[in-house]
Amino acid sequence: MKSRNILIVCNPSRPEAVEAAHSLAEKFQAEGFSLFTVSDVAINGVIACDAQSLPELEIAIVLGGDGTILRAAEVIREYDIPLLGVNLGHVGFLAEVEKPSLDAIVEAISSGAYELDTRMVLQYSVNRNGLKVSDGWALNEVTVERERSTMVELFLEIDGRPISRWGCDGLICSTPTGSTAYAFSAGGPVVWPEVDALVVLPISAHALFSRPLVISPKSQIVVRVESAEAVLSADSLRKFNLLSGDSVHITKDIHVVRLAHLTNSLFSDRLVAKFKLPVEGWRGE
Repeated sequence: MKSRNILIVCNPSRPEAVEAAHSLAEKFQAEGFSLFTVSDVAINGVIACDAQSLPELEIAIVLGGDGTILRAAEVIREYDIPLLGVNLGHVGFLAEVEKPSLDAIVEAISSGAYELDTRMVLQYSVNRNGLKVSDGWALNEVTVERERSTMVELFLEIDGRPISRWGCDGLICSTPTGSTAYAFSAGGPVVWPEVDALVVLPISAHALFSRPLVISPKSQIVVRVESAEAVLSADSLRKFNLLSGDSVHITKDIHVVRLAHLTNSLFSDRLVAKFKLPVEGWRGE
């Protein structure tokens, strides 16, 4: 009989996440599952290992906020398994809207009764003097920003055509998933996850035109650095120092990230729950 392996990723700084990890481990072990973790926390019966030595996995359960889910996505990217984010009190956009019971999680995974939600991913590369010096990916966004107090000078090209030059704090290229993260706080639009589009927006630009751009995911985006330095950040996890003359090339990745949900909840409900939008008195069915 083939072994059923689960990855548990929890935020060790959140006591409720660690407590839930211990309880889930006990319940899954009783059902015959083998459990692994890459988190810096000791859980009875759970094998701690690094991302490169994980076995074939069925699913990853993430106990923490959206930041923990982003870190988990980095770990399981090569394994092509879904992530189930468990809401532990702070409503996010990637985890369940309502906090499910631990028994419900075990039952759903044991029976395979969960919904899958596919999310677009970005890929990027950095060219310097004709050579690729860095590359990577992002689920939320790729940003090119100032590293010090001085603003950066950036030039944007889309599909081989010039768009604008900005003196600004930075520029964000976001997926629909990331539209409710950094891009939202910088004044970008909220994009439903199933919309096949990218958002590009400058941050605090000194220009008459500095509106968010919603573009095709087939587009080729190039950000050229014209100031002395800048820094590239992917999901605030992967960073690379940029120099004048560097160009950052961003496209939709061929890979995706799959999120698991115990119920077929709508993004509209997540939006309302996250921002506590005033919907009382709604007369819908």
